[in-house]
Amino acid sequence: MRIRIFYKKLGRKKLWGEADHDKNLILLDERLHGRKHLEILTHESLHLLLPGANEDEIVRISTALTRVLWEENYRRIDNDDEIPLQDGTI
Repeated sequence: MRIRIFYKKLGRKKLWGEADHDKNLILLDERLHGRKHLEILTHESLHLLLPGANEDEIVRISTALTRVLWEENYRRIDNDDEIPLQDGTI
């Protein structure tokens, strides 16, 4: 599944992010940074990947993944994408 991500201010909607199942699209507030960006990106991605999951499950999984990745020093810096993912895609 290819998920597209766009950034815009979502303050009027009082949201940090929003997932659109029909378009495989995630909108993220452009003011997100650091750990909160990772959390909301993970959260909205899970909404698309696990459409049957309820909000409590999404929150539980996304915050757990965010903690693990952040504690392992994941940061949004490296753009190296030469090594394929487990499904063979680059």
